[in-house]
Amino acid sequence: MTHSNPRPSRQQPTRRRVIQGAAAALGAAGFAPQLFAQSAPVRIGYAIARTGPWAAGAQVSQEPNYLLWAEQVNAAGGLDVKGAKRQIELQGYDDRSETETCVRTYQKLMGSDKVDLILPPWGSGANFAIAPLANRAGYPMLAPTALSRKLIDMQLPYFFSLLQQPDKMMGALVDLLVAQNVKTVAIVYMDDLFGLENFAALNNALKSTSIQVLERKSYPLGVKDLAPVLRSIQDMKPDAFIGITYPPDTLLVSRQSREIGFNPAYFYASVGTAFQLYKNVMQANTEGVIGMGSWNVKTSAGAKAYFDAHVKKFNKEPDRWASGHCWAGLEILQQAVARAGLDRKALRDLIAKNEFQTILGPIRFEGSENASIPGTVSQWQGSDFEVVWPPARATAKLVAPKPAWKG
Repeated sequence: MTHSNPRPSRQQPTRRRVIQGAAAALGAAGFAPQLFAQSAPVRIGYAIARTGPWAAGAQVSQEPNYLLWAEQVNAAGGLDVKGAKRQIELQGYDDRSETETCVRTYQKLMGSDKVDLILPPWGSGANFAIAPLANRAGYPMLAPTALSRKLIDMQLPYFFSLLQQPDKMMGALVDLLVAQNVKTVAIVYMDDLFGLENFAALNNALKSTSIQVLERKSYPLGVKDLAPVLRSIQDMKPDAFIGITYPPDTLLVSRQSREIGFNPAYFYASVGTAFQLYKNVMQANTEGVIGMGSWNVKTSAGAKAYFDAHVKKFNKEPDRWASGHCWAGLEILQQAVARAGLDRKALRDLIAKNEFQTILGPIRFEGSENASIPGTVSQWQGSDFEVVWPPARATAKLVAPKPAWKG
């Protein structure tokens, strides 16, 4: 398995000749194609952020899972391709958090390299750029970090989104706030595709409630100081604060809220709340914070086994949201290849029409959308990020109001 300096595709014909020559020498020339088919690695390509601003999320939620999955499958004898076990060879590249680099890399992987399968890049923006290319080239793409209703609405037959979409996630948050009899909220959100889509979905969900919105404030990516905004919101005394934030901003609003003593009864921030990094930085001040999460070790026996294997290999925890969806996507791909082989059209049809068992429970798709997992809200309670909404998927009950920040 390689993931940084993948073997150039031009070596493959040489390997084919060696195998065929060996078979002929053994007097088994007639079986050479079958021998090669069983022993050639399954080449799986992807581009992912190892450097640049996307790397913080990509190196928590995605690439570690790709490496762990390939290692586990290879250790068990290889990927089951319609009954034949073949080793996985990953061909991974750094997209440097650049959409253009990401696009060029996938064009090469699916074009001249002719990899057997692809794995998706990180983030809504990169997926938005790659999904149409994968669709044209006929490569199924199971995306665990694309949070965009616009991407779903493009109706690309080869694209499948594993993450719950903005309307579901924001709908679940508003349902929770209504159930808690929240009267007032204040909102900050990042000015990009993710922030704008989630903000729109949140506003839409709030329209059907009597909750009053005291403030709606956007901020640019890379913001370094939100204290003035937080102070003005603090003066309004909202019951709930909602931050539609990326990991650096999630930490920023949490730290600065603690510093100024802004402690509403409900404090929501995401993405990154589900990361071990959040717990490492905020320590005891994570208690009672809510955000985007959908699973933990209590979700299933498979989820516990996956969590433990991830910690053992990387000495860090997977995040309690997209990491689980990433692993579920790899499970779906593995099950589909076992049944349909590497015929990508057959793979696409199988994924589109069937339900698959995963660590998150059964998953099926309606069009491009995960139709099995509802919107969810999680909360830090002690050492775990517990699913607290909806009740049917909860691993713990909501603790409210949020405890005071510690010194």
